[in-house]
Amino acid sequence: MSTQSAPTHLSLDIDRSAAPDLIVVRCHGALVYGVTDVLSTGVRPLIPGTKRIVLDLGDLTYMDSMGLGTLVRLYASAKASGCQFDLIHLGKRVKELLALTNLLSVFSIIGEHSVKPF
Repeated sequence: MSTQSAPTHLSLDIDRSAAPDLIVVRCHGALVYGVTDVLSTGVRPLIPGTKRIVLDLGDLTYMDSMGLGTLVRLYASAKASGCQFDLIHLGKRVKELLALTNLLSVFSIIGEHSVKPF
């Protein structure tokens, strides 16, 4: 009998109403091994069709190294496509993980209170 628990739930809310060339993706739950494909398959198809994607991590409860790798891959895909990829509402643990891995300065972290179009 396996003692492994089921993957933690991750859901996304995709908001295209902020501005014509801006998509805000709000993450809810944990970005961890077993559910990172939810973020990848939800965001990657948006990259070619927009100029800016903002990933709102305010409701993210936890992120592991697989989640971090997913963020890096999405960032690289966006950059290669000429799409700006920003993060907003980073929790303390997510900030610590980005700082520990020297990625805090790589990502564009925007204001904590609102998302403004270009």
